[in-house]
Amino acid sequence: MVQRSSKAILKAVTVPGGILLLGVTALVYSGWLTLAQPALNFLYYCALIGGMLLAWRFHSSRAFFALLVLFLAEQTISVWRPEHGLAGAYGSVALQVVAIIVPMNFVLIALMHERGFSVPSAAPLGLLLFIGSVLVVVLSHAAAEIASPLPRPHHLAKVVPLPGYTFLLYAAASIFLLGRLVLTHKLIDGALLWSLVAFLQFLRFSGTARISTVYAATAACILAVSIIEDSYLLAYHDELTALPSRRAFNDAMLRLQDPFSIAVVDIDHFKHFNDTHGHDTGDQVLRLVASNLSRVTGGGQTYRCGGEEFTILFPGKTSSEVGDHLERLRGVIERSEFHMRNQDRRQVARGPDRRNERTRGRARKAHAIRQLSQERSPARLHVTVSIGVASSTAENPLPDLILQAADKALYRAKANGRNRVEVASAGRQRRVKAAGIA
Repeated sequence: MVQRSSKAILKAVTVPGGILLLGVTALVYSGWLTLAQPALNFLYYCALIGGMLLAWRFHSSRAFFALLVLFLAEQTISVWRPEHGLAGAYGSVALQVVAIIVPMNFVLIALMHERGFSVPSAAPLGLLLFIGSVLVVVLSHAAAEIASPLPRPHHLAKVVPLPGYTFLLYAAASIFLLGRLVLTHKLIDGALLWSLVAFLQFLRFSGTARISTVYAATAACILAVSIIEDSYLLAYHDELTALPSRRAFNDAMLRLQDPFSIAVVDIDHFKHFNDTHGHDTGDQVLRLVASNLSRVTGGGQTYRCGGEEFTILFPGKTSSEVGDHLERLRGVIERSEFHMRNQDRRQVARGPDRRNERTRGRARKAHAIRQLSQERSPARLHVTVSIGVASSTAENPLPDLILQAADKALYRAKANGRNRVEVASAGRQRRVKAAGIA
C-alpha cells in the first residue's frame, strides 16, 4: 500500500509539468532552440488561448484564472521591455511587483474551490486581479525615480538579477503547492506548482525576449496539458473509487492475448448496505473494497465496471495461477472492518421527559450515561465478496466469452453461500462458447 501511494505521489509530482519543464530547460541550455521570435510568440499564444478554451469548456476555473494571471504578468513585463532588454526604472519596478503578485495569486487560486464560472465564485478573484494590475502600474510610476534600472543583457541566456526575497517567496509558494499536491493528488495543484517554477524562469530571463517567451509558453502549456490529462482521468477512471472505469476495461479487453484470466468480483449483500445504512455508507463500502482490490497480487489490474461489480484482468496467467491470489484477496476483504457511526444522538428517541424523573437517583443517571456512550461508539461492519474466475484456452480465446464464463462462475459462488471463489471449468466454458456462437 505504501509503495502504491509513493508511486501515485511521484507520478502526480512529475507528470506532466515536471517532465515538460525539464525537457524545455534542456532544450534552452543545449542551444537547440532555433525558432525565431514570431514563431515562439505564436506557440505562446496557442498554448495560452488553447488552455483558456479548454478550461472554459471543462469548467476548470482555477486553470483559467491561473492562465489569466500569467497573461497579465507577461503583458506587464512586455510593456516595459523594448526589443533588447528592460527599459530602465519602470521595467525594474514592474518586474519586482509582478514577481511578488504572481506567487500570491497562485496560492489563492490553489485554495479556491472548483465551482465553475459562476459570478459569486469568479468575482472575488477577478477583483483581485484588477487590483493587482492597477498596483503594478501605480508602483511602477511612483518608484520610477528611485528604482535602479536593470542591466541590459548582451547574451542569449543572460540572467536578470532578482531580489533575494523573490526566491524566498517562490520557495514558500512552491512548498505550499507541493504539500497540497501530496495531500490531494490533484493534477491542478501539480500544474500550478510547475507553472510557477516556469514563470520564475520567465522572470529570470525576462531581459531576453526569446528565452522568456519559451518559458512563458511552457508555463501556459503545463496548465493546458493538465486540463487534458484531468479530462482523460475522468473518462478512464472511476471518480468514487479512483479505479480504472469500464471504458478503460473495454480498451484492455481488446489488447488481451491468450493466455489470460478474468475474475469478476461482486460485493455480497451490497443492496442491504444501501437500504439499511444509506447511500453514503454504500459509497464508503465501495471505496473500502476498491482499496483492497487495487492491491491484488499476481499481476492483476482491477476495474470498476458498474455498481458493486469489479473485474480483474490477469494477462498471461491461467486460472490455476491466479487462484491463490484471489483467495488471499477475498480473505483480506473479509478481515477488513468498516467503522460506521451510529445514528445521530439527537434523532434517537429519548423516552419520557427526564426532568420528571429526578427521584430515580444516581442509578438512573448512570444508566443514561452508559446509553449515551454506547450511542457514540461506532458500529463495525464486515464486508465480503464473491468471485468468479475463468481463463482462456486454445479452443476458447475470445475475451467476451471468457467474461461470460467468469460471470457464470460468480453466480455459482453466490448460490453456494457467497464469500468464496469459484473457478469456471473447461466443460462449462465450452458450453458458454457454444451458446455464444449460437
